[in-house]
Amino acid sequence: MFFASDNGSGVAPAILAAMTRANDGYARGYGADDAMVRVRDEIRRLFEAPDAAVYLVATGTAANALAIATYCPPWGAVFCHTTAHIAEDECGAPEFFSGGAKLILVDGPHGKIDPEAMALALEKTGSGGVHGVQRGMLSITTVTETGTVYTPAEITALTTLARAQNLPCHLDGARFANALVVCGATPAEMTWKAGIDVVSFGGTKNGCMGVEAVIIFDPAKAWEFELRRKRAGHLFSKHRYLSAQMEGYLADGLWLQLARNANLMGARLATGLAQIDHVSLVHPVHANMLFPEWAIGTHARAEAAGAVYYPFPAPKGRERARLVASWSTTEADVDALLAVLRG
Repeated sequence: MFFASDNGSGVAPAILAAMTRANDGYARGYGADDAMVRVRDEIRRLFEAPDAAVYLVATGTAANALAIATYCPPWGAVFCHTTAHIAEDECGAPEFFSGGAKLILVDGPHGKIDPEAMALALEKTGSGGVHGVQRGMLSITTVTETGTVYTPAEITALTTLARAQNLPCHLDGARFANALVVCGATPAEMTWKAGIDVVSFGGTKNGCMGVEAVIIFDPAKAWEFELRRKRAGHLFSKHRYLSAQMEGYLADGLWLQLARNANLMGARLATGLAQIDHVSLVHPVHANMLFPEWAIGTHARAEAAGAVYYPFPAPKGRERARLVASWSTTEADVDALLAVLRG
């Protein structure tokens, strides 16, 4: 009954096997390995972007912060949702790596930026001339931090506002696969065709040991990213182990299979929770992340039974939690938690 995070799951066997194969013999370092060539070609194929620059790093924070730093000047503003991961969970890394860019938090229901609020933020920012930060870029997260998913049309609505101000757009896709299978879109439709310039394409939360791809659709920005990655200490010497993970992840559509299981278990959990009288869901359930609210005393009962998850602040007289299903969550895991919650 482990629902704290999809980070808590192990490595998918096929990915672990790919890393074991990569361990034989020798390989060139720093991204010059043969596997990286194959990974780059496959990502370009999947995203219908033959000229895209593709790089691997080990963490989502590095992927986001380096991508933002490459596109936003130190005096720029990064527009993102109030609950965005870059705002709440990266310890100022985007600001640090960019040399001081300021995050402008834009509200909207259920973790999604409201277009009207975005338009207002764009209008207000940069109006003070040299005395204030200038408009820098837009960053969108999907799956959002509340478990919802932007459709390609919703992404386009926001990027259109940004592009009207000549701003580049970033997509934080730590759970990109989970979002993609919800939308039924292609990777291209959810990214560059919707106005996205740079993507953090996650693997760690979906069965990899620790690898994220940064996909840059304008190859003119590639060299700057390479320099920033090296300067930040995120260029792995034994890069083949990053490449092997990503190659195994993408092989035969494994990345989508793993995400589908996580989402299916999230849906099973949501269905079961809806049948318990004292439980309600704070946000719509689109993918594999849920925010239930329940009666006082439920935390103690669930934890005593061995359930692992994150309690969240709740209104007086109620308790709230975040539950996340993963690629390895089983129906038995879900049903066991539901049985405990029924109490």
